[in-house]
This record gives sequence, C-alpha cells and structure tokens, in this order.
Amino acid sequence: MNMKKFKFLSVICILCSVFSLTGCKDYLTEIEPGTTLLEDFYTSTAAATQNVTGCYVPLMWEYNNTYCSEWFIGDVASDDALKGGGSTTDMADAYDIENWRTTDQNSLLLQFYRAQFQGIGRCNLAMDYIEKMEVGIDADFTASMKNRLLGEVHYLRAYYYFRLLRVFGGVPMPLKVLRSSDDWGMPRSSVDAVYTQILADLEIANKSLWKKSAYSEADLGRATKGAAQAMLMKVNLYMASPYWQKQGVTKAAADCYADAKAWGDSIITSGEYDLCPNYEDNFTVAGENGIESVFEIQYAEVAWGDYGEGFGFTAGSFTQILVRSRNSEVGGGWGFNHPTQNLYNEFEAGDPRRDVAILVPSTAIIPTYQAQSDETYAGNNMLNNKYGMYRDPSDIGGGYGKWSLHASRGPLNNRQIRYADVLLMYAEACLGAGDAGTAKTYIDKVRARVGLAGVAAADDAALRHERRCELAMEGHRWFDLVRWEGVAGTGLKAHMDAYKATETAEAQSYMQEFVAGKHELFPIPQEEMQLNPTQMEQNPGY
Repeated sequence: MNMKKFKFLSVICILCSVFSLTGCKDYLTEIEPGTTLLEDFYTSTAAATQNVTGCYVPLMWEYNNTYCSEWFIGDVASDDALKGGGSTTDMADAYDIENWRTTDQNSLLLQFYRAQFQGIGRCNLAMDYIEKMEVGIDADFTASMKNRLLGEVHYLRAYYYFRLLRVFGGVPMPLKVLRSSDDWGMPRSSVDAVYTQILADLEIANKSLWKKSAYSEADLGRATKGAAQAMLMKVNLYMASPYWQKQGVTKAAADCYADAKAWGDSIITSGEYDLCPNYEDNFTVAGENGIESVFEIQYAEVAWGDYGEGFGFTAGSFTQILVRSRNSEVGGGWGFNHPTQNLYNEFEAGDPRRDVAILVPSTAIIPTYQAQSDETYAGNNMLNNKYGMYRDPSDIGGGYGKWSLHASRGPLNNRQIRYADVLLMYAEACLGAGDAGTAKTYIDKVRARVGLAGVAAADDAALRHERRCELAMEGHRWFDLVRWEGVAGTGLKAHMDAYKATETAEAQSYMQEFVAGKHELFPIPQEEMQLNPTQMEQNPGY
C-alpha cells in the first residue's frame, strides 16, 4: 500500500494534563509547582498545528457504543440502499432508519450527534487559544500560518454544524469553550441561525485558507480555500431548496442560487482541480488526495485490534469491513449498505459507473459464492463496490481477480467532496439562476469523463439523475432527496412511496409509511435532551 499523504492521529491526547489545579483558599495565590496551564501549551507552531489536527479527528469516528457512519443515514435512509447485514436484527438502529421506524432512543443517531459536538468543542478550544497567540512566537508562526490554522478550524466547525443540521435541523450552537456547568444549558438554535453561522465560518475560512497547491505533500488532506468555496456553494444550494426554505431560511432562494453560482465560479476558475481521467481511481488508496479531491476524511491502515474501544481508538475506517462481502473469500466483511435494484436501474446502458458503484456477486467473481448465501438481505444480494470491494493498488491486471483484504480498520479515505460533485452543484446553481446553457456544459463534462453523450437539455431531471449516478453509494442521496422534496415535483412522500413499490415483497413488509413533515429529519436523541439543563423541543412527530 502506498504511504498515506496525510495521516491524522486517531487519539490526540492534547490538553489532557493542561488544566490547572489551584488552591481553594484566598491566601494560596501561587500556582502549585508542576501545574501546566492551558495557555502554556500554545507556545509554538507545532503545538498549534497539533491542536488543529485534533479538530479533524472526530470526522473519522464511526464507532463508539455502536457504529455510526454517516452513510447509514445518507444511503440507507434513501432509495439507494438497504441496510444489509446478516439479518433484520443486525444493526437494529440502521434497520429503523431504513424503514422509518426511528425513535429518540436510536443509539446510532446518539453517537453521530455526540461525535459532531466533540468536533465542535475541539474547534472552539483551538479557535480561542490560537487567536491569542502572537505572530512570531517562533519562526514558522507567521501571519499567514496563523490565518491558515484559524481558517481550518472555522471550516471544520462549519462542517460539523452542517452535518448536524441536515440530520436534526436546528441544534444547540456553542460558539465558545464551555468552561463550567453554567454554560451547558443551551436551547436549540433555529435552522436559519445555524445556517447563518455556517456561512459566517465558511466565509472566514475562505479568506484565511491557502489554495491546495500551497500545501506540502505531507499536509494534503487539510481544509483548503477550494474546500471552503465548495462548501459555500453547497450550503447556499441547501438554503435555496424548497424544504429548507420552509424550515425558516430567511435568505431568498434567488440570492442563494446567485451566491452558489459565484462560489462555483471561484473554485472552477482557480485551476486547482479537475476530473481524474479514470472514474474508478477516485475509490482507490493510490488515488487519494488527487486532482479530483476537494475534501477527504483521512484514514490509515492499522494492524492492532481495537474492537469495542469506542471513539478515537483507531486511525482506520470501519466502513471497509462494514460494507465488504460476507463471503470469507473476499475478506469476511459484514455486508451492510446494499445498493437497491432501484439504484441499479437508474444507470443508463453502457454507464461504467454502475459497476464501479455496485457489485452483483456471482461465481464468476467470487468462485465460492452461493446464490442463497448469507450475502442476501431482504431478497437483495448487491454490494457497495466503492468502499468495500475496492482492488488493492498492486492489482495491475484490473478486474476482480485480486481483492484487497485489509484488516477490519481500512485505509481508504472517505471522499466527502469530489470535483465532479462541485461541477454538478455548479450546474444546479446555474439552473437555479436561469442559466441552463452553462448548466448543460458542466453536466455534459461529468458525463463525458465516463464516455456518455451529453444530455438533450439541462433541467432538474437531468441534473438529479446525474447526481444520483455519479455519486452513487457516497452518502449524498438522502440529503439530496430531502432538500429537493423528491425528484418529480410531487413531494418526498410520493417519491418514497413509489420507491417502496419497487422493492422486494420482503423489504416492503418491513417498511412503515413515510410521514411528510416528520421523517425528513431525525429525532434529537433523548439522552442529549435529558442532559441539557435547558429544555429542548423535539422535532415534530417524535
């Protein structure tokens, strides 16, 4: 395996011994010998950089008391994937998400919620203390470096809040270090207030961050100016959408589309990114942080066992074993996140992206495969090929002749924002701004990469089809469906009802009815509501 270009530490013990112990009597005015004050940590560029690196780490977290990868929501809640696994009781929390049975007791949602707030807490701490550091504290701590580090933290805080917002709606919004129990009680902020803060953080990040080309090879994977611009485009598209406008966004949709288009212009004209020639290279270890990469969650292969250890005990990704085939010949994974027949049928004839995204097991591919093996879930045996079944980089011959049998904590980065996604978001912004001609240019550019002819005309249907095929099994679909309120203009309930009718009889038997006005969001976890001294209102219907 190629060396990772940028490895985050899975356990950052920053500040574990920096809290001061002071006397409880007035006459004890001197600091106890041996005490390390918090501000004493921030005395070098290396210390500040290490602290910022620690702010990325919760993005990696996929396991605490249960598995909580975001694709359990982004894929499994949508028409792109079924839960999979060994049975309906295997990851019961994901089963509930799949079938609109979710309650505020769902532990997957609880751990996801907590991971994001861990990240926000780290960002607030880094922001507070790095801001106070004086330029020139050492030779490397220039104004440019200080701005970059603060830009990374603003980007990450916005990213964590965005992840929370699109799952739960408005959430409590701490913007400073919580230094005592008096700070803990906090009501939910409105959807509009959270979006406004996300934009503010991203605009600071855009002004402060460096272009991707300015980073050393060792630092590829950190937030960049292009990543901030891509997120500014994405957030504006969400704010412009029918669903989020109804949730109280006060910025006019027309202004959101105009701003999204302007941010798209910035990143496209930067010359920093392009589509990699081979679509499949986006999902290999060798292709990480390449020309198409705008932002990736970084992982590294680890050799030690850490099952049951919780947040932060691995630098590897759990996704590989979670979605890998259950067949022992190809690694003995757990077979979650099964692509649906509905997704399979979405691809046009001759679209090579289908086979990159979806593996249909057979004896031609897996010699020991049995059609009625435990690979099948609810009548479906298809597998996520992008993140579970990828080939080892040494498999020069191609095909499926040699599998990557990494340990259960895999090294493959999670591509959060690819340049293809940027081009399709730009096309969507152009459509919203009334520029169908430019939208067609960029939809066609994405299609040309995989040898497909251009679309007859650029419209919402063409754009949404292209996003589904290009980004299949990458965790985007549910959030797209919510913001678009379905894809045919008849509402999300009608869309999900139509999807349900295409599923196997067994899968249909599990599904409850989709409830409009409820199931677009998930419930705030009950434990978090009980821990908050300030009463939080639950999402409607839960």
